[in-house]
Amino acid sequence: MKNIVVVGSQWGDEGKGKIVDWLSSEADVVIRFQGGHNAGHTLVIDGVTYKLRLLPSGIVRKNKISIIGNGVVIDPWALLDEIEEIKNKGVEVTEKNLIISETATLILPFHKEMDEIREDSAGKGKIGTTRRGIGPAYEDKVGRRSIRVMDLISEKNLDERLVTVLSHHNAIRKGLGRPIFEKDKLKKEILKIAPIILKYSQPVWKKIDQFKNEGKKILFEGAQGILLDVDHGTYPFVTSSNTVASSAATGSGCGPNSINYVLGITKAYTTRVGEGPFPTELLDDLGEKLGERGKEFGTVTSRKRRCGWFDGVLVRQTIKISGIDGIALTKLDVLDEFEEIKMCTAYSLNGKEIDYLPAAVEDQIKVKPIYKTFIGWKSSTQGIKKFDDLPDNAKVYIKELEKFIETKISSISTSPEREDTILLENPFNS
Repeated sequence: MKNIVVVGSQWGDEGKGKIVDWLSSEADVVIRFQGGHNAGHTLVIDGVTYKLRLLPSGIVRKNKISIIGNGVVIDPWALLDEIEEIKNKGVEVTEKNLIISETATLILPFHKEMDEIREDSAGKGKIGTTRRGIGPAYEDKVGRRSIRVMDLISEKNLDERLVTVLSHHNAIRKGLGRPIFEKDKLKKEILKIAPIILKYSQPVWKKIDQFKNEGKKILFEGAQGILLDVDHGTYPFVTSSNTVASSAATGSGCGPNSINYVLGITKAYTTRVGEGPFPTELLDDLGEKLGERGKEFGTVTSRKRRCGWFDGVLVRQTIKISGIDGIALTKLDVLDEFEEIKMCTAYSLNGKEIDYLPAAVEDQIKVKPIYKTFIGWKSSTQGIKKFDDLPDNAKVYIKELEKFIETKISSISTSPEREDTILLENPFNS
């Protein structure tokens, strides 16, 4: 029995939904451990499409337990809308199959407004957030003024916590010439939904310990990608949480010895949503072709993704930072029609060749990719399920990619369909 952490090894949008869906069919428990409703997974099961934002992928399967950990920031209204949405598609959601950490931080309406205010006033310095209040909610958490799920139990406690958090936000809002938030009105809105949220609330760390003792398979489901990690990503163009695999332990309430295998989801090329450095970005017809063939639009925001060649330097770096044991390579079929395919194997910075992405954003913007060029295979890989059946040039590209990133490839995805996967290693059994 193994417990697996799934993380994105690039800037997110690597196709985690399909891989997590397959893994969640084998897991007993699926845990979201960071992020908010700014990251989406699209699952297609028995012809039904589910677009999940906060709910773990296991929720759409029977006899699975889904957990939202303490590391997640929760917009309670968005969560209830999402629950209602999948209930309307025939999915049962009860306190038996959904557990919310009692220590998870809540996203409230003033968080979303603060997100919008900052982005609108940032000009060229905007981060490219999804404007859902994620960052401001994490700020309040670190500032020790946030409202957590447990605070909904007592009206008196909620009142006191609202005084604390609104004294901070209303001072900023006054300075910006914005109307202040009325505490009593907001408290009334929160108390209206509090009983529904609280019925799912439990001490998650205790439940995880129970599940481990029962020998259940646990899948820790990350959101976004390692390059958006607040410490290890392209700061400041990052998210507000730690997206690396080790945060699965912190964000759920278990020790690092609970993690047995780290699977990195990796696209066969590179994409990014929002602002920030992107060394291999293609601002030409090739970039447009990658976006069109890969249908590169965000699940949550529908924003068009920036596209470029596979950046082996970055993926090798994130593998080492996150302790990735194996790679699930996705969207290989998107490359089927290209005459040439390139892989970044180093950077040039101020006339010197370097083998990593520097930490300073001004250097990240200046680096130029050094490419290794491969001959394209110009034939369809869509739906192939055996490695030996791939075109020879596709095999060369994959083997060179695997060698460069210094980590084995555990699976290769050849279409959006779950069954169109070349499985080289099962993380649960390896």
